[in-house]
Amino acid sequence: MTCGQWNTLVAELAPRSASSRAGATTDRTRSLTLEATAEQHRFVTGSSELDRVLGGGLVEGSVTLVGGDPGIGKSTLMLQAAAALAAAGPVLYATGEESLGQVALRARRLGLGRMAANLVAQTNLESVLAEAESIKARALIIDSIQTVYSERIEAAPGAVSQLRECTAELVRFAKSRGVAVLLVGHVTKEGQIAGPRVLEHMVDTVLYFESDTGSRFRVLRSVKNRFGAANEIGVFAMAEEGLREVKNPSAMFLSRHEQPVPGSAVTVLREGSRSLLIEVQVLVDESHAANPRRVAVGIDANRLSMLLAVAHRHGGIALHGQDVFANIVGGVRLTETAADLAMVLAARSSLMNQPLAQDLVVFGELGLAGEIRPVPFGEERVREAAKHGFRRALVPAANAPRKAPEGVQVRGIHRLSEALESL
Repeated sequence: MTCGQWNTLVAELAPRSASSRAGATTDRTRSLTLEATAEQHRFVTGSSELDRVLGGGLVEGSVTLVGGDPGIGKSTLMLQAAAALAAAGPVLYATGEESLGQVALRARRLGLGRMAANLVAQTNLESVLAEAESIKARALIIDSIQTVYSERIEAAPGAVSQLRECTAELVRFAKSRGVAVLLVGHVTKEGQIAGPRVLEHMVDTVLYFESDTGSRFRVLRSVKNRFGAANEIGVFAMAEEGLREVKNPSAMFLSRHEQPVPGSAVTVLREGSRSLLIEVQVLVDESHAANPRRVAVGIDANRLSMLLAVAHRHGGIALHGQDVFANIVGGVRLTETAADLAMVLAARSSLMNQPLAQDLVVFGELGLAGEIRPVPFGEERVREAAKHGFRRALVPAANAPRKAPEGVQVRGIHRLSEALESL
């Protein structure tokens, strides 16, 4: 050192250009009226179930994050979507986990050997965006976002800083170029997208793949969607030729017994814009322990305990000395209260060893005072039950349609005691 002193060097970061900062834009202000009346172009993905979850198709300039467990079918769905999107314009599929030969092998197995999409095995973000620019891509698929890195960030791929910066750059690219971007994301042991939750706030749409262990059925659920309904679901079946759409998901969740069995009731679940028939099963057995067990699968255990207390107080169904096991068939997770009445009637059926009628469907929320509260989309639920051959419906009085579907007898009830008397 020529100055002969210590600590005279100061590290300074080179200033970044305004165009590279998150949120920076050079667009001029525009009238909201003009933007609201402008037609939003959507790309058809080749799958009506995926289009349903997206709200009608893939919006131009949108960013969609798809998550799910390893091997559940994320890459398969993206490859099938890429083949269909290529019909509307150039598509770039960037893979960071497989070689081009491995992707081509899977495409051949899925019958997509002649797909027109462009493939690139690249994890450098700047190179991927440059390639997308060169081919004027209308859609860009990144598989997966955890493998991509930016040269501007001194961190390993998958690090929090890399994930945040790469996603922000992809969002800027999508909005400025009008390119629809699809990101595949890894999930943690808890089933959440790996990395900071800020990723889910940065993108427009977040989709999750769900499936039971060993099941060939896949449920694609929308947990966030700026261009459609949240909590919408699409149902697929994994086959040799890839993911096939399930047009009638009620048939998957609903198992018809050859003979009526005690402890089983059919209700109608609402998922997004779709009504699904599901079977609620409750097993009541004499307890030999000091504290009877309460086991719930697919329903909150605290709500099950509350329903059993209401059934005892207002329906005279004594289950204090019984073990109660409740299950929602098909691995469905109940997130609404429309199955309350079905749960109580199934518990009574198991306790009395008296099966419910096979052509009976019930739904309704149960209040602490024993009242049956209405649920949203009551008429749509009744119509869905009628399509599947149910001829009797026990519903809240406020949900009883003015004109019932042909061949269906609908009875509206106000209290739990009325429902028990009708049986």
